[in-house]
Amino acid sequence: MSNDTKKTSYNPPALEFKSSTFSVPVLVLSSDDLILIEQQLQGKIRLAPEFFKNSPLVLDVQEINKHNIEIDIVAVIELIRKLGLLPIGIRGGNAQQNENMIGLGIPIHSIHTSSTTVETKKPPKAQIPEPETKDLLQTGTTLITHPIRSGQRVYAAGDLVIVAPVSPGTEILAEGNIHVYGALRGRALAGVQGNTEARIFCHDLQAELISIAGNYKISEDLNPNVRNKPVQIYLDKHTLVIKEI
Repeated sequence: MSNDTKKTSYNPPALEFKSSTFSVPVLVLSSDDLILIEQQLQGKIRLAPEFFKNSPLVLDVQEINKHNIEIDIVAVIELIRKLGLLPIGIRGGNAQQNENMIGLGIPIHSIHTSSTTVETKKPPKAQIPEPETKDLLQTGTTLITHPIRSGQRVYAAGDLVIVAPVSPGTEILAEGNIHVYGALRGRALAGVQGNTEARIFCHDLQAELISIAGNYKISEDLNPNVRNKPVQIYLDKHTLVIKEI
C-alpha cells in the first residue's frame, strides 16, 4: 500500500435530535390559594422527598382556567422553585399565562409525556366528613419487564409490577402496591400518597430502605431472618411488618 494513501477520517455530526419519552410529574392546579397550594405540595414532598428533590415539573392550569379562576402564575413558579422543584413547562395556559412563562424562560408544554399527576384542590365548602378508608383511587398498574439500573427512579400512580431485578442505588415508588418478581435492592416506597393499605411484595429482600405511607425501615433495621427471602411488607397500626411468604 502506498504511503500516499490517506486514511479515512471519522467525522460524526456534533449533535443530533432524537425522539424520546420521559416521565415528568405534572402539577395540576385547581385552586388560586397560594398558601393552600404550598401546604399541600409540602405534604406530598414529605411523603417522597427523594423523588421530588430537584425534580422537573410541568404546571397544568387547565382546570383553573376552565372555571375562570385567576391566579398569579409568576408567584406559583416562585413557590415551586422555593420548594426545590424545577418547572420545565406549562400546559393549558391562556395567552397571558403563556407570555409570562416565556418571559421566565419556561416553555409552553406541547409534547406528550408519560406523567405522574400531583393534584392540589380546594377543600369543599361544605364540611363533609372524610371517609374512614385510606385507600386511594388507583389509576392502573405499571408493568416493567426490564431490570431497574442503579441511579434510576420509577414512579407509578397505581400499582407497580417489576418482573426483573432492582439494582442497588435505585428508587421505586408507587401510590399503590409494589410487586418485584426478582431481587429487591435499592429503595422501595409504596403508598407514597398516604395509602396505608399498600403493600410491598418481593422474591428476594435486599433493600436499602422500605417504606409504606411514610413509615420506613433501613437495611440495618431488617431482621436477618427475612433477608434474601420472599416476603410481603405491610403496616399494622403504624408498625412496618415484614412477613415471609
